[in-house]
Amino acid sequence: MTFNNDKAIYIQIAERLSDEILADQYHEDERIPSVREYAVLLEVNTNTAVKAYELLAAEGVIYNKRGLGYFVSPGAKEQIQKTRKREFMKERLPEMARQMSLLGISLNEVSDELASLLNR
Repeated sequence: MTFNNDKAIYIQIAERLSDEILADQYHEDERIPSVREYAVLLEVNTNTAVKAYELLAAEGVIYNKRGLGYFVSPGAKEQIQKTRKREFMKERLPEMARQMSLLGISLNEVSDELASLLNR
């Protein structure tokens, strides 16, 4: 995984695991890779992966069964979607609207382009 400098690595790891849940790679009450397995997979320090798992556990996305590992919480996918939609509407959409205005891009142009991207 290639990390960027905009966010802490553990947050990027948590986002990746959330993406995997959204993509149905892991389902409710299904075990996810152990902290060590995920750290090796992503080539990061185990402590960094621990922080990512702790963040997701604090958010209720995953839970720990002592001695068995971490599992996807019931309703995790919907929770992630709800959180990300809220973030998109509050953070990304206003900036996108500002850029559209500055560049003279119409809503129809965006709609057409979006339709072509979604139909690929």
